[in-house]
Amino acid sequence: MSTFQIHYFSSASAYTHKQTESLPAPLPLSALFDTLDARYPGIRARILASCGVSLGDEYVDVEADAERVIEAGDEVAIIPPVSSG
Repeated sequence: MSTFQIHYFSSASAYTHKQTESLPAPLPLSALFDTLDARYPGIRARILASCGVSLGDEYVDVEADAERVIEAGDEVAIIPPVSSG
């Protein structure tokens, strides 16, 4: 089975109880949040709504870049907002 790696940081990791996992590929970027919400009910509203998403080495907008596809071997990161002070 072809897969991609997804990495969870901070609150996303705490919510999923994982730092990383493999998910089936290919997956349209537009389906990522629905897929994660099916696996982790409530994550979309509680965590993903305020997170950044990277695909490879670049940040992506899950809605604006909806035509993109996450391919086998890709790496995705869910990155909660970072505060500084």
